[in-house]
Amino acid sequence: MTIIHTSPLPSVEIPDVSITELVMRHAQRVPDRVAVTDGGASSYTFAELDRAIRSMAGGLSARGLGPGDVLGIMAPNVPEYAVAFHAVGVAGATLTTINPTYGAEEVRFQLQDSGASLLLTVPTFLEVAFAAIEGTGVSEVIVVGEPPTGGPAATPMASLMGDPIDQVDIDLNDDVMVLPYSSGTTGLPKGVMLTHRNLVANVCQMEHVLQYDEDELGLAALPFFHIYGMQVLMNGLLANGVTVVTMPRFDLEAALTLVQSLRITRFFAVPPMVLALAKAPLVENYDLSSLKQVFSGAAPLGADLAAEAANRVGCEVVQGYGMTELSPVTHATPEGDYRPGTSGKAVSNTECRIVDPETGEDQDVGGRGELWVRGPMVMKGYLNNPEATAATIDADGWLHTGDVAVLDEAGHYSIVDRIKELIKYKGFQVPPAEIEAVLITHPSIVDVAVIGVTDVEAGEIPKAFVVCAPGATVTLEEVQALVGEHLVSYKQVRQLEVIDAVPKSASGKILRRELRERE
Repeated sequence: MTIIHTSPLPSVEIPDVSITELVMRHAQRVPDRVAVTDGGASSYTFAELDRAIRSMAGGLSARGLGPGDVLGIMAPNVPEYAVAFHAVGVAGATLTTINPTYGAEEVRFQLQDSGASLLLTVPTFLEVAFAAIEGTGVSEVIVVGEPPTGGPAATPMASLMGDPIDQVDIDLNDDVMVLPYSSGTTGLPKGVMLTHRNLVANVCQMEHVLQYDEDELGLAALPFFHIYGMQVLMNGLLANGVTVVTMPRFDLEAALTLVQSLRITRFFAVPPMVLALAKAPLVENYDLSSLKQVFSGAAPLGADLAAEAANRVGCEVVQGYGMTELSPVTHATPEGDYRPGTSGKAVSNTECRIVDPETGEDQDVGGRGELWVRGPMVMKGYLNNPEATAATIDADGWLHTGDVAVLDEAGHYSIVDRIKELIKYKGFQVPPAEIEAVLITHPSIVDVAVIGVTDVEAGEIPKAFVVCAPGATVTLEEVQALVGEHLVSYKQVRQLEVIDAVPKSASGKILRRELRERE
């Protein structure tokens, strides 16, 4: 029997507009409010941002960029990112967002796979950009600011500004606005085709979980090239009239300084950042009283760590859940409705199923299984990859997330692990995230990752990789005593290795593949 769990939150109306029309909806109401700033030299009011977007769109259109064309952007978070992102959308073209820490080969793969014809970057990454475009269809490199003298010829972004244009005619449901690439845990990274409708829908679906007051400021340290930074921070904040404060990379001291000096109200994080808020001595030196909420995503956040950070900074620390393929948020915690350890409720206009991966049977409240999701935010598909698309989205429109979830009686979902990351210990399923949430509470441990390693007798055994606090040590016996207090015996850590740093992606996900390769 199919069991469909619908969102308990009110449905929202999704307007038939482009993502830029939605994001800039407050420009006329608050034209002089700062829309996006780096806290220093670069800043745009809503009126200035609107003008810059439409002028750059006009310049791109005059150069022949339009529907079917792709522009790549490889840049850290700077205010001009929002200008370029929406200029491409207004011109009717597609943007592919590239991790600026990639090497030339990785950038080249994405440029070739996406079919990009232009690449926008910042002076720091020009060398990589020019190396990467060799053998691709990219004919021109555009640079934010002034290109350095003596290097290859890059076009200043300022020279692209032309006569302002309005939104080019597009098919909101079919034309791909943005093409981020999935992290590629299986095979090569895949281009995720997100339409204007997908992006607009997901910003609107957040209406009942992220509610902003007037004159709020959000810290945007999470990268805009990643779907979380792009949609929840850049687009989601601007669409609600919130000032976006950009950071090119996360630095704890710089972030705390910005919170204190600008009176930032929203701090968007990934678990390693929450860990720093909970445990770093530096936090005590700053006034963080302006913060209304810390919102964590991209990877599971343990309940104890969330509580420790909340007590430290003096506001609620909640988490949400999503995927690039879901534009991205499907679950989040409404303000004041936090339940420890959960990722919150399904957002508006979202349907869910929890399906046992072994029996194929739907699970009700309390049952454990793979989370399937359906709604207007589900991607169009993977670029040029119908096989991967069909393996992810079934004929009825359900996207199979690959994540194991449990729904509680209050309508909150807990993501307990990845299907392919579950450790099979003597036939029992052991979720690494559950062990990690216990281990991170040890006073000597500042970061941890758990994987399964092959064992003749058990099949697999849990092995923990831990990072110790400066000057601290931890033994296997200590770790086992801690785990034994909280978890059943088959979830016990059997091996321990102390390492310098847990390998993670730009979005904060543990790269378990790298740890398995060490073994």
